[in-house]
Amino acid sequence: MSVNEELQEQAEHSHDGFSRKAGATMAIIAALLAVVAVYGHITTTEELLMQQKASDQWAFYQAKALRRFQSEVALDLINTVPGAEASRTREKYAASLERYEKEGEEIQEKAREFGVESELAGKKALRLHLGEIFLELAIVFSSLAILTRKQLFWAIGIASATLGLLVSVTVFLVQR
Repeated sequence: MSVNEELQEQAEHSHDGFSRKAGATMAIIAALLAVVAVYGHITTTEELLMQQKASDQWAFYQAKALRRFQSEVALDLINTVPGAEASRTREKYAASLERYEKEGEEIQEKAREFGVESELAGKKALRLHLGEIFLELAIVFSSLAILTRKQLFWAIGIASATLGLLVSVTVFLVQR
């Protein structure tokens, strides 16, 4: 077979209906993959941000706990000193101690909320990444279908894309 004849044959095959359908399917899958991948990256970033916020809140809680402890020590020391001046100082440190306890509870609650949000974002990100895997496999199978002209690979590609899309869409079902 001459080069011209082979080129002619390849040109004819490239214009067949199956290759166009498989190619169009692959383009659609690639677009879906792009959307799922970007949303997965955004969700992963959200997870990390919430983890960092929770960590910051726990560090803030530790700082307040240290201040509360210092107020307790100061109050214990003042309680050993008699006099009117000690009475005013005692009240000041008792108020600080109470304030630090209240603030600590609020900070703990906020840290827990950030932790829950981070966990939720992590669950969503995992589903999106799993969906991304199936969509990537779908592109591979669609490519194989074009190369081999076998409808089985095309069907597997469509099935994989459908599964990937379904797994990705379940991200909207994940709740606290």
